[in-house]
Amino acid sequence: MRGISILGSTGSIGTNTLRVLDRFPERFHVVGLAAGRRVDELSQQIAKYRPAIVSVASAERAEALRRDFPEVEIRDGVDGLVAVATHADADFVMSATVGAVGLVPTLAAIKSGKTVGLANKETLVMAGELMMSAAAAAGNALLPVDSEHNALHQCLDGRAQAVKRIWLTASGGPFRTASHEEMRDATPEQALDHPTWKMGPKISIDSATMMNKGFEIIEACWLFGVRAEQVRVVVHPQSTIHSMVELEDGSFIAQLGITDMRLPIQYALTYPERLDSGLLPMNLDAPMRLDLEPPDFERFKCLALAYEALDAGGTAPAALNAANEIAVAAFLEERIGFLAIPEILEETLSRHHPLPIRDLETVLEADRWARTEAERLIRSPVMSVSTR
Repeated sequence: MRGISILGSTGSIGTNTLRVLDRFPERFHVVGLAAGRRVDELSQQIAKYRPAIVSVASAERAEALRRDFPEVEIRDGVDGLVAVATHADADFVMSATVGAVGLVPTLAAIKSGKTVGLANKETLVMAGELMMSAAAAAGNALLPVDSEHNALHQCLDGRAQAVKRIWLTASGGPFRTASHEEMRDATPEQALDHPTWKMGPKISIDSATMMNKGFEIIEACWLFGVRAEQVRVVVHPQSTIHSMVELEDGSFIAQLGITDMRLPIQYALTYPERLDSGLLPMNLDAPMRLDLEPPDFERFKCLALAYEALDAGGTAPAALNAANEIAVAAFLEERIGFLAIPEILEETLSRHHPLPIRDLETVLEADRWARTEAERLIRSPVMSVSTR
């Protein structure tokens, strides 16, 4: 029986992780759960899985849970996340929080020798060098759960390959064929309406701007030890090919599958085994389209910003991520228009002076600076951002 802790247990990845665990009660048991503000959902999870430790965002929510579950250790804040991630009985930690909040607990899990399923790409965007160095020092596995990087892991695992390029597939999101005017006037509801994947609000908006794919470019460089120019993006509206590896001899290795996050989640949980997922397979007896097209860097400027941050190095990706979190939240609150998101990111990045990443505090300071700067730009009357 492997003990499992889940950071972000009430989110899309977290709930799907629990669905996978339900299929294999003889193999896994839940040790820890961590969530933010969805206390009612978390309470239901606690009642069902009876974890040893739980964490929530605030002390007030933690106190309420203690009254309902006196037998469970209830923690809060970043310290609570770290406690869940490093609990002695947890063998595997699913890092599925959204955004920068996942950095400290995920790094702590790696340093404590846990196998980590990484669904929180922001941790590698912010501090890839620290994360990969810690994983190497601890000698434990860092298994990607993002469908694209999980696909690449499946393509490359256990084989020495002469990689020429990595191709990350992108659905193109809800605005793949939209005009500039349509994107300018887009509402949060339209941006959240992803054509192929069911995801949380933050990642859905990132998919609509293609910042999500930009972050995946940065993540791929760290996970697979490749240079920025070796990572390419190809738009694939069907989301059937999850990613591809191009080898030096001209061969391609691709991973295909249905659009269900339970597949990469199960892959990480059961690696290196392959078990029946219970999901309906792809129907290859029916006609199928596999369209591939180049991305539009003019309409989706966030892709170019990701390469720019990679080129600048140091704390630049961390600043880009922080500015994006602030801009996406402002768009969802209808404080700015959709096309203001890349404008805020570009301006924040241009004002940032990257520093070499020597320790965690350097990353966190860049994160704090970029959040403040992005918010200042949003509020600035002279900033030419689109507002609703």
